[in-house]
Amino acid sequence: MATDVVTVFLRHGPDVLLLRRSDAVGSYPGKWGAVAGHAEGDPDALAREEIAEETGLTDATLVRHGDPFAVDDPDHGTWLVHPFLFDVPSRAVTTNYETAEHEWVPATEIRRRDTVPDLWASYDAVRPTAESVAGDGEHGSAYLSLRALDVLRDEAAVADDWDAVAETARALLDAKPGMAVVRNRVNRAMHAADGRTPEAVEASARRVAGEAAEADDRAASEAAAELGDASVVFTLSRSGTVLAALREYEPDRVWVAESRPGSEGVGVAEELADATAVTLTTDANVPAAVAACDAVLAGADAVFPDGRVVNKVGTRGVALAARDADVSVLVACAADKVAPEELPIEGGDPATLYGGEAPISVENPVFEAVPARLVDRVVTEDGALNVGGVAAAAAERRAWADWE
Repeated sequence: MATDVVTVFLRHGPDVLLLRRSDAVGSYPGKWGAVAGHAEGDPDALAREEIAEETGLTDATLVRHGDPFAVDDPDHGTWLVHPFLFDVPSRAVTTNYETAEHEWVPATEIRRRDTVPDLWASYDAVRPTAESVAGDGEHGSAYLSLRALDVLRDEAAVADDWDAVAETARALLDAKPGMAVVRNRVNRAMHAADGRTPEAVEASARRVAGEAAEADDRAASEAAAELGDASVVFTLSRSGTVLAALREYEPDRVWVAESRPGSEGVGVAEELADATAVTLTTDANVPAAVAACDAVLAGADAVFPDGRVVNKVGTRGVALAARDADVSVLVACAADKVAPEELPIEGGDPATLYGGEAPISVENPVFEAVPARLVDRVVTEDGALNVGGVAAAAAERRAWADWE
């Protein structure tokens, strides 16, 4: 009879947490593993219990629960493994007696460690794919760019040849065609690979992911500094860089538009509520809300070479309201969001706006381009870019696409 166990991978940025089991445990002492434990009941609930017990983290977000699979061990019988993947907001873990040491490492490091049985198979069951990147409509583009690099790194680790890796790269470029940062970072990893081999791409993807995570953090800090003495800030939609900047800056109040369709602003308001006073408002109330603020801070899915900023629909209205109220508009993003050329702008499903029978033409955009004249500064990890700086960044990233 199989024994049910959970194997739980915690992910922060491009890395996962590995734990080396101590001599105090009854199975596999000295081996590297993930958070794990017996699942005598509901595996989902037990996964969270094990996270709290073995790491001290209590605010993990479930990403994926993989299908259980059997692992036969002549010394311990059959395990029925329930694999999980969670995102966590911090690497500050407090381990218990079951762990001798721990490390945050790229997931492919699992293949180089002396691990508990089939640890890579557990990760393989929950790791991101080009399909999961394409289907993710919840997270911002910076987050998705790290997931795309995860996919490229992981696939390169198991690929037989360059052609297989190139096929994965092309699938990732197609996954989010309007998200410049996804395209740029995949292209950069392929361009920077020292040789047309899977091993070179794995190493390059690991390096680019680490540098990308640092760039996103620096862009947030630069944006916080650019806010100057603004005490009330307006934002909309969902941007990890904007969220990080607002947490670092700590304004007296943040106004957040609900951001239809999708209403991502509601989640942003909830996330910021523990750090500052927050007012959530309707999209229709944007002009009045912006007029009550000292600055607008928005994210970007792309910045075109001519300085236009692509972001969630409604951003142009916010920028126009800010111009009328003499309120500065700042856009916070990593430089990798500068697109080498104009990209397609994603539209929405007309049926979600109108499903009736009247002969009505329906326009239901999800993203839009904001003219450069309505944006005061695009703030990246390299500081504020003017239109010339944007054009230079676009040219550099255009060269990365020549890897084929």
